[in-house]
Amino acid sequence: MRKSDLAFIAIGILIVLFFWFAPPETTVHVPADDNHNEFRDIEHAEGKKAAEKFCRDCHNPDDMPLSEEHPPKYRCLFCHKFDKQQ
Repeated sequence: MRKSDLAFIAIGILIVLFFWFAPPETTVHVPADDNHNEFRDIEHAEGKKAAEKFCRDCHNPDDMPLSEEHPPKYRCLFCHKFDKQQ
């Protein structure tokens, strides 16, 4: 075996180990409830960007403020996934 083959195998093993020991997903999912089902349908029909336009209607500084550490407020469905439909 050549050095490049061994390096390729070692990198492959490191990648597998990285994903094997990765922490579990901790981002809160969008609940499967009456308040959010409408947006699930929009996301399915028109995509995430169309659905997340409505998030700030309820999740805003007055009604449901986000933490200071929260990443950009306009890409909600980039991180928050919909729960499986009940």
